[in-house]
Amino acid sequence: MATTSARLDPADLLAVGDLLTDEERLIRDTVRQFADERIRPHVGDWFERGVFPARELAPELGKLGVLGMHLDGYGCTGSSAVAYGVACMELEAADSGLRSFVSVQGSLAMRSIHAFGSEEQKQRWLPDMAAGRAIGCFGLTEPDFGSDPANMRTRARRKGADWVLSGTKMWITNGSISDVAVVWAQTEEGVRGFLVPSGTPGFSANDVHGKLSLRASVTSELVFDEVVLPADAVLPGVTGLRGPLSSLGEARYGILWGTVGAARDCYTTALDYAKSRIQFERPIAGFQLTQQKLVEMMLEVEKAYLVAVRIGRLKDAGQCRPAHISFGKLNNVRAAIEIARSARTILGANGITTEYPVLRHANNLESVLTYEGTSEIHTLVLGEAITGESAYR
Repeated sequence: MATTSARLDPADLLAVGDLLTDEERLIRDTVRQFADERIRPHVGDWFERGVFPARELAPELGKLGVLGMHLDGYGCTGSSAVAYGVACMELEAADSGLRSFVSVQGSLAMRSIHAFGSEEQKQRWLPDMAAGRAIGCFGLTEPDFGSDPANMRTRARRKGADWVLSGTKMWITNGSISDVAVVWAQTEEGVRGFLVPSGTPGFSANDVHGKLSLRASVTSELVFDEVVLPADAVLPGVTGLRGPLSSLGEARYGILWGTVGAARDCYTTALDYAKSRIQFERPIAGFQLTQQKLVEMMLEVEKAYLVAVRIGRLKDAGQCRPAHISFGKLNNVRAAIEIARSARTILGANGITTEYPVLRHANNLESVLTYEGTSEIHTLVLGEAITGESAYR
């Protein structure tokens, strides 16, 4: 019987990474190196100060190839779903705000233009967005309508050949730093998407302050006060909620991978700390209760990683359904939050500082649990998938 003396990797005990292709591992390692060198040394300070240097980082992320990397053409790399997933995993291992920036840019703003825009709109925006020369945001959520976008109050009406847009969007990542906002509004024809460049008269963006989560991320309110847009501002390729919801599915897919990175970072931080922290004349890693916490973390990280790989393979095969995305987001975010909280207990008082990432991850994950579909909504998606009965109303 063959045996092996190779040491198990505590960060990936099941060697889930072996399920990746050589190209996927190369992308994973390249993005990890970028995050380690460019993001980790600074993100604690960014979080504490509530800033994110998007204009500085966007061209670097464009050069890295992660902006719209799962799209084809227009300067995008056309990577596989799994390759995009492992990139999200490594980005969020550094900070959820970093992954959010990339996700909103590529999976929401760029993907909406790529899927539903005219050729002129694609040529105008996508190459610059892929390179990080232009930043986009995605306006769907409103102050009173988050999980129920069908009742949004933002309206667009025709005025001759133009459109007039009025309303408010809330909790918009990249809002005040965007060069173009993809905005969804009710029209007489149904929900339509509009491209609203920054600086358009009547369009303003106000940052949300006082956040205790996603502090290294720009979050804004978008206000549209009788904004006049030309006829070619509308996305011609879709009418109805299918447009924004399909793009949200792409963003949720990135989240189910990203949270694996956040969970792994909390677990490995706690593991390293436990091996070096001496109490009662021995490392706390040698105590049974600490080992139990670490083992529970490791189990959940590996299971979440397996879930992400499986859903990614389904997506690359064209077999991924919305219920699969809900499965991944619900399971993986929930697991990551519990891992972050448990990791903090191992670090003790040190765990509440920005010197270590675990409470920063825990705070960020509270937002990730809610945005792109709350845990309640994803539970109902899965409930309908297994019972055939809708419980939304």
